[in-house]
Amino acid sequence: MAQRPNIILIVTDQQRYDTIAALGFPYAVTPNLDRLVESGTVFSQCHVTAPSCVPSRASLFTGYYPHTTGILANGQRWQHTWVERLRDSGYRCVNVGKMHTIPYDADAGFNERYVVENKDRYLEGRWYFDEWDKALAANGLVKQQRETYRTRPDYRESLGCFDWELPEALHSDSFVGNFAKWWVNTHPPTEPLFLQVGFPGPHPPFDPPARYSQTFEQRDDLPDTRASAEELATLHPMLQEKRAHDVAVDHDSVVWSLDPTPEQMRRLWAHYLGNVTLIDEKIGELLQALEARGYLEDAVVIFTSDHGECLGEHGLIQKWSMYDAVTRVPLVVWSSAGRFEAGRTVDGQCQWFDLGPTILELAGLAVPADFEARSLLPALEAGEHWEPRRFVFCEQAGDVAMGGVEFITGIRSERWKLVHFKGSAEGQLFDLEDDPGEVRNRWNDPACEGVKRELLDAMREWLIESNLRTRDREAATR
Repeated sequence: MAQRPNIILIVTDQQRYDTIAALGFPYAVTPNLDRLVESGTVFSQCHVTAPSCVPSRASLFTGYYPHTTGILANGQRWQHTWVERLRDSGYRCVNVGKMHTIPYDADAGFNERYVVENKDRYLEGRWYFDEWDKALAANGLVKQQRETYRTRPDYRESLGCFDWELPEALHSDSFVGNFAKWWVNTHPPTEPLFLQVGFPGPHPPFDPPARYSQTFEQRDDLPDTRASAEELATLHPMLQEKRAHDVAVDHDSVVWSLDPTPEQMRRLWAHYLGNVTLIDEKIGELLQALEARGYLEDAVVIFTSDHGECLGEHGLIQKWSMYDAVTRVPLVVWSSAGRFEAGRTVDGQCQWFDLGPTILELAGLAVPADFEARSLLPALEAGEHWEPRRFVFCEQAGDVAMGGVEFITGIRSERWKLVHFKGSAEGQLFDLEDDPGEVRNRWNDPACEGVKRELLDAMREWLIESNLRTRDREAATR
């Protein structure tokens, strides 16, 4: 077993934790991810540091919290990453698909990048052609997107669900999976390899080819995630405004409904899960190609997602909130025989950006002393001592659909979650032991005053420690 394994990092966009059958969710169809779960290590409580794409990814690829990077919303510039350290140490670093750097084509430490960005829109209003656009153009096609979806008579009732009507191979997730497989099959063998594959889905629009969604639409066991009237009445004012905003503004081709029908929700889940199954198929094909070319003889494969998706829970769609449906993500680590024990689940809390120092240590590299991320390698090496995070944190500022609130901060222990809204006397406090669905807000419950104070104090100490720890860090990550 080599000291420097090949490292394959597969990242989807906006994929909920409960979308992998082997993790106990039988309505999902994910045979390839199931095999990774069964022969790998699952981190069941992995939480992102930001509930939207760009700040979450910038945090992952730098090793710092969003308030340290200064990247707290989509559209903010960032481009320098710890991938530079891998490249400089001799790894061949290749990105296929989405990373969401800004500018979109920054090298970000990679030797090669083949960029595919958001499904239905230009990147934050700037004109560009990514690899997917070029492939469509070469076939005389233009990707399905809001400009065309808006012309459909059922647009406002579709909740962002559409059938992919162009050639299946040119669906964004098919294209990324096929492109990554093509690179593996055609590039001269090179080791050690760091391959990052970023699937654009299941981020909306929810648009798999019809054969994927139709299978799910026929099922009667899909979740009904509509919120109760009682919960909707107690939502924080920011989230009330977000609900109205998402009806008025069609982010990512999704026009939300304040009162979706059961049929609409079934279609929403069917399209979402259909997209997950499509991605699962492409992951299986990629792993087969990697195995055939010898890359998996000594390798670590990591599967995860940058954040989740409400899909109607709490009356909400998409992200930009601190519920577990958004902040908790799947994280599965598989290794070739002999490196890590197979078939394990690690239940302690960790943060998504902890993958950064984990990958650096796998590559035999030192982790910068001021990194706020912590390596998960001791947890993977079952005999080593690993201490879960007592608290995990999440933060978001200045983004769309935030209901006029400038800054949101979340803190979560194993039992409790608190969400602080800057400038608001109201917040959220959930007892996750008694209320895992985060339905009953205990913020104003006198019996919980001590817990609320403890979590607010921990949030304050975290910010002070963060400022002290990173005081000498150059503000050059962007």
